Amino acid sequence: MTSDDGLIDALVAVVGPANVVIDADVRAAYETDWTRRFHGSARCVVRPADADEVAQVVRLCSPAAAPLVPQGGNTGLVGGGVPRGGEVVVSLRRLDDIAPVDAQHGEVVVGAGAVLSAVRTQARAAGWDVGIDMASRDTATIGGMVSTNAGGVHVLRYGPMRDQVLGVEAVLADGDVVGHIPGLRKDNTGYDLAGLLTGAEGTLAIVTRVHLALVPELPDRVVTLCAFDGFDDVLAVGAALRREIDSLTALEVFFADGLALVCEHTGLHLPFDRSHPAYLLVECGARAGRADLLVDELAGVLGACPQVRATAVATDAAGREHLWAYRDRHTEAINAVGVPHKLDVTLPFDQLVDFRRAVRAHVNAAAPHARVVWFGHVGDGNLHVNILGLPPDDFTVDDDILALVATMGGSISAEHGIGIAKRAALERAAGSTDLAAMTAIKRALDPQGILNPGVLVR
Repeated sequence: MTSDDGLIDALVAVVGPANVVIDADVRAAYETDWTRRFHGSARCVVRPADADEVAQVVRLCSPAAAPLVPQGGNTGLVGGGVPRGGEVVVSLRRLDDIAPVDAQHGEVVVGAGAVLSAVRTQARAAGWDVGIDMASRDTATIGGMVSTNAGGVHVLRYGPMRDQVLGVEAVLADGDVVGHIPGLRKDNTGYDLAGLLTGAEGTLAIVTRVHLALVPELPDRVVTLCAFDGFDDVLAVGAALRREIDSLTALEVFFADGLALVCEHTGLHLPFDRSHPAYLLVECGARAGRADLLVDELAGVLGACPQVRATAVATDAAGREHLWAYRDRHTEAINAVGVPHKLDVTLPFDQLVDFRRAVRAHVNAAAPHARVVWFGHVGDGNLHVNILGLPPDDFTVDDDILALVATMGGSISAEHGIGIAKRAALERAAGSTDLAAMTAIKRALDPQGILNPGVLVR
């Protein structure tokens, strides 16, 4: 490959010609996010093989003030992992090594480009598991999940990504490498750099390796899908389950219109003999030999809840996967219809019903032809609002809904991050002192502003 761009020639010398992409057709896969709503043009895409190559890439770009966009599996939903105007995209997919699992202590060190499903497979082979799971498990990378502080379906039981991270290795904006791998479960020696970089969306450093705490594998799982007449009934039964069952691993909500989309897109049949307004998917997990006890425990609690209109229960792997598909495949079904506006928010539990009602009324008034599809992790108050039928580049309705979230005491980003989509909303929702502190941290670690410029803070 030849080029009159000296920086590109220097990058080729570090990672090899096959790993510097300048061809527009090949770059295209790195330049648009999963929603297809956010896209731009990259100067090039660089694919380093390890932390040393990442550091060399940054050392070349830093003196030239060439901005960089770190990218993992490119499954982000807020535009935080794609270029916006000529940046160098640093793809971390080749950093996919997974060290042998420490089976005695339940820990593993993985490269930033390792995908969740691969790490989970290796952890389970050693009798452990990853505390995070999500529908994009086959493409979401660990580095990206750290950078966005990913949540997923098991936050109820294990917490978000930050709670799984023991240590990180990362490259700063000047090419220096920071962090401790392996990390320690107890280490009170100054600022928590791993915690700071978790959720920083690649704006402070480029994460290259992660030391994960694993959770015990729970081979016996029971999944129950319940039907309800309304969202308030879902919340009431969800509260009873959280209060009375210690083995809960997931509580997922979706609604009749979303289920209809999933069935139309996938060919799945309705789970019951008729449609119901709202659904709650419940998962419980335990060590081997307890499946029958889990079934009995769930049946006892649900049987005492008059709001439940129908149930379907699965204890075998195929049956559990079938019931999970009704929830897991919402995102792909929604994307098959059009380019959605995706809002990922958390509300206090006592505000969830009113919030859904208020959003529906606002969208009906502002954009009568738009369609709102909901699903979410109801065990932690996280709803995903998907609006179809709006122009992709019009943020008016998004901003109005996020303003409503703030007034109701919620969070404008539960697990997807701020990215480009919510930066203006963050400037309004965050207190001025908080925003000033975040900006000061950004300027201290990235004084030129070359790491993921335009994301999170200006």
